[in-house]
Amino acid sequence: MQAMTTDRGPLPIDCATAGRGSRHPITATPCDDVHPLAIYHSTCYDHSTPQAECARQILTLNPRAARQRKIRNRLRLVSKAVPTMLLIGLTGSIATGKSTVSSLLSAPPYALPIIDADVLARRVVEPGTAGYAAIVAHFGPSTPDLLVPVVAAADAAKAMPEAGPDGKGRPLNRAVLGRRVFGDDAARRRDRAVLNGIVHPAVRREMYKALLRCYLRGCRAVVLDVPLLFESRLDRLCGAVVVVAVRDPATQMARLRARDPHLSADEAEGRVASQADVRGKARRCEARGPGRGAVVWNDAGREELNAELARAVGPLLRSSPGWWSWVLLLCPPLGVAAGAWAFWRNTRINKRWEEAERRERANL
Repeated sequence: MQAMTTDRGPLPIDCATAGRGSRHPITATPCDDVHPLAIYHSTCYDHSTPQAECARQILTLNPRAARQRKIRNRLRLVSKAVPTMLLIGLTGSIATGKSTVSSLLSAPPYALPIIDADVLARRVVEPGTAGYAAIVAHFGPSTPDLLVPVVAAADAAKAMPEAGPDGKGRPLNRAVLGRRVFGDDAARRRDRAVLNGIVHPAVRREMYKALLRCYLRGCRAVVLDVPLLFESRLDRLCGAVVVVAVRDPATQMARLRARDPHLSADEAEGRVASQADVRGKARRCEARGPGRGAVVWNDAGREELNAELARAVGPLLRSSPGWWSWVLLLCPPLGVAAGAWAFWRNTRINKRWEEAERRERANL
């Protein structure tokens, strides 16, 4: 058998010409597994044949690849047909409107339970908790004003005793702690990593407890409001992800300065820079595919935001019927299996995204 010739030179037609022990030039499978008489037309080699036709020819040459493709297609159909208690991961960036969207989702017509990571993060560092003790032990010696100052006042509501209002310690001065950890220099990144290492595990434990309570109540959908959803890899738990974003960085900066007027321009820029760019989060969300990721663009007013939210979240909720939540509640093994399937599927989505990001950076 002679090798075909193209404008790129001789083309190995099959394993008969490539030689046993090598890999097939088209399917990349070991030549020991490919029939030696399989012939692949040269037009696929020089890209003159449509991609779909080339794919059909490749599957014809490689029965193993055809079987694997059938299995993958069946699994995709199962994943679309079998709903779970829908866990919607809500994220964004500072001053993009995520909290506003969260409040809209908690009210009619959505009326969804919200698990807010920010609320849990404040709860796990209250005086008397293990998180509070760890933060004071690490940051206290080098940050004298880490705790709110002592205030002597006749009115008990305005006073702040040395041991705190309940004797467990004075609360953390969040503004001071924020200046210590927000920023893009090496020292602040190290401090932020320490703080995250204290807070994040405690928040996760509280989050899992809240999810279990929602599962036992038979909730059809739950919103997991996490600013660092992708960074903490909690998106792997979510059936769908919603990113609240703005297209113009200037809009984000203006909203932050209006919300927190005590911040200087440099401090505001540092807080924005301490989080991943929200436009990148939006691209990652859209890469999950229809029904698994939606972006709510919040560049305009409240009325436009309501319309954007209905467009993004409506199809997600329709994919999770209420009766299925009760089936999962009555059959816990089915709920565990559905959750494991969603975790595996999202892990594969993340791997594809990370590989695409590596290829893009390599091409720069």
